[in-house]
Amino acid sequence: MSSRFHPQLVNDPFGDPGLYVEFMFEKRAILFDLGDLSGLSTKRLLRISDVFISHMHMDHFCGFDRLLREFLGRERTLNLYGPAGLIEAVTHKLAAYTWNLVENYDTDFTLVVSELAAAGRLRTVEFHCRKAFSPEAERCTTLENGCLLDEESFCVRTAVLDHGLPCLAFALVEWAHVNIWKNRIEALGLGVGPWLRDLKAAILRNEPDETPVRARWKADGREQGRLLRLGQLRGEAATITAGVKIGYVVDAAYTDANVEQIVRLAEGATMLFIESCFLEEDADRARRRKHLTARQAGRIAGLSGAQRLITFHYSPRYERRGEALEAEAHGAFQAECEGGS
Repeated sequence: MSSRFHPQLVNDPFGDPGLYVEFMFEKRAILFDLGDLSGLSTKRLLRISDVFISHMHMDHFCGFDRLLREFLGRERTLNLYGPAGLIEAVTHKLAAYTWNLVENYDTDFTLVVSELAAAGRLRTVEFHCRKAFSPEAERCTTLENGCLLDEESFCVRTAVLDHGLPCLAFALVEWAHVNIWKNRIEALGLGVGPWLRDLKAAILRNEPDETPVRARWKADGREQGRLLRLGQLRGEAATITAGVKIGYVVDAAYTDANVEQIVRLAEGATMLFIESCFLEEDADRARRRKHLTARQAGRIAGLSGAQRLITFHYSPRYERRGEALEAEAHGAFQAECEGGS
């Protein structure tokens, strides 16, 4: 997948659900769900800028303490987004520890926690380490087009699903993608470096051809630089392609309302990560536990027009039978794509 985003499941399909999305060449990542994080190194955890939590069942939230431990003592801000009740949950988590010496820290780690309240309102509270993580700076905003995070080149949208409680599904949407051709950069006598990020941003903003671009790179241990016109680089070294869309769906009952919400959120997804907890032979169990079967997940993926289906969040009752869940989901997906039921 040619994109700045590189998605990877945190655990195997039988482990706690979670999706780590790395921003290529940017030392940044975002994370969907906060279950077991033991599969992620400290280095990778510290790249996370934003965490999107579907709901606060233990297998989706128990990793909060690990993340807190890694960020504590660093001059960083970490943004958390989730359903109603997230702020209270984080408040209680932080209150479980003693913070009597933190006012002496040289750094001030900050948590910015936003929860989706009623009527599309986003309630946000800040927690500062130096203030013993007391909640403050509360504010409310209106959610626009379901976007929890809206940046220049991408956004993260959400939909509220029924799991016996509100459970959020997410879609990361890249507006467009700029491909930089390294061989053409080198043919122009230039080197690669962080300046290419600024070049991509200027192209996405559709700035005029006369816009100056300062190219900077290192060669043989020395700083090199040249000033060029954006139009030259846009025409010779870069192309624009459609952006990617990555869907993330867990813990949803198979209801008409949920199916409609997921299909709308994941429409045309490049990749759809969707739970496939049970085989269709155990559909009654799935219904009671408000989860999807693999067949249901595959059908939803087909209805959404997703290009690729990735199944996960398997029930442990199928240990060593994961291939059966995957096969059932992909069979239904293929049938739906071909016009079957």
